[in-house]
Amino acid sequence: MGLFDTLKNEFIDIIEWTDDATDIILWKFPRYQNEIKMNAKLTVRESQVAIFLNEGVIADVFPAGMYTLNTQNMPILATLKGWKYGFDSPFKADVFFINTKQFTNQKWGTKNPIMLRDAEFGPVRLRAFGSFAFRVNDAGKFLKEVAGTNGEFTVDAINEQLRNLAVTRGMDAVAESKIPVLDLASNYDEVSAIIGDKIKPEFNELGLDLTKFLIENISLPPEVEAALDKRSSMGIIGNLGAYSQFQAANAMEAAANNPNGGLMGAGLAAGMGVGMMNQMGNVFQPQSVTPPAGGMTQPPPLPASSVYFVAVNGAQTGPFTLPQLQTMAQSGKLNRSSLVWTQGMNGWLAAETQTELAGLFASVPPPIA
Repeated sequence: MGLFDTLKNEFIDIIEWTDDATDIILWKFPRYQNEIKMNAKLTVRESQVAIFLNEGVIADVFPAGMYTLNTQNMPILATLKGWKYGFDSPFKADVFFINTKQFTNQKWGTKNPIMLRDAEFGPVRLRAFGSFAFRVNDAGKFLKEVAGTNGEFTVDAINEQLRNLAVTRGMDAVAESKIPVLDLASNYDEVSAIIGDKIKPEFNELGLDLTKFLIENISLPPEVEAALDKRSSMGIIGNLGAYSQFQAANAMEAAANNPNGGLMGAGLAAGMGVGMMNQMGNVFQPQSVTPPAGGMTQPPPLPASSVYFVAVNGAQTGPFTLPQLQTMAQSGKLNRSSLVWTQGMNGWLAAETQTELAGLFASVPPPIA
């Protein structure tokens, strides 16, 4: 490298940032040990802002345009440097370029269900997700509050914080809106606007502007959605009697079209349909009971069934109900002379002496002689 090249590299005379990335918000011009030449050319492209720092203090801010750097268009830096009467020698300053374009399609979503209280269903758990867009609206504030003096600052470095703001403030706004859960899907635009207004001030505190906030989906837990589907199905069915007739008509049509079933199949289907309709109608229609004379609104209790104890080999067994005694008589474990006792009897008597037991032996064959 010749002497001319060495001297040339000691000074910077062109300052610009050709943004070839889509996710960089801030980029520091690599000055290293070189000094900026007075009357150097500064190019700030559309959707860019250039900030000059002097010893860590923000000096002059340049919007889009082409500039020839001198003391006239750097008044703050000239004051900080003490250039009261003009100065043409090279100087040192940190130059940061801020990308002011919109960063779109930034995703947000709840990591876990959020518990809310709904007027109709009570406590419910909701999940939500969507997208948002933002841009830098105050380059100086963003540099001081967020990026600092990093050489490069990307969207990923702040996205997590912005997503947390969207979820926390957003779901709080949903709760405050008092919109019923079942009406949220038809009010996504309104809810998005409510959430956007809720979190814009906090974006502004970081030097950012929330340009778009969208809700893509708000959902309930799968088991709750399944219950709602069943509820909706019952509402669609409506009149169960009419639905039964419709089902019966379909069955008749299917049977009539069946070459193997013919008219018999159609008649059978009709009978089944009518029967199903009657059964379903009886199940879902309230049953009316005519009260008897005297004002009684409930029928009297059924009489209690008799139970008997049976003496087997000198030991008491039971108690047994009449159906159980019927089975014992048929198997030979109970015969006419078996001793029995029930409440109200003074002592043990043969089974054939009891009127309601005598009939148990009518179908039992006599012993073989």
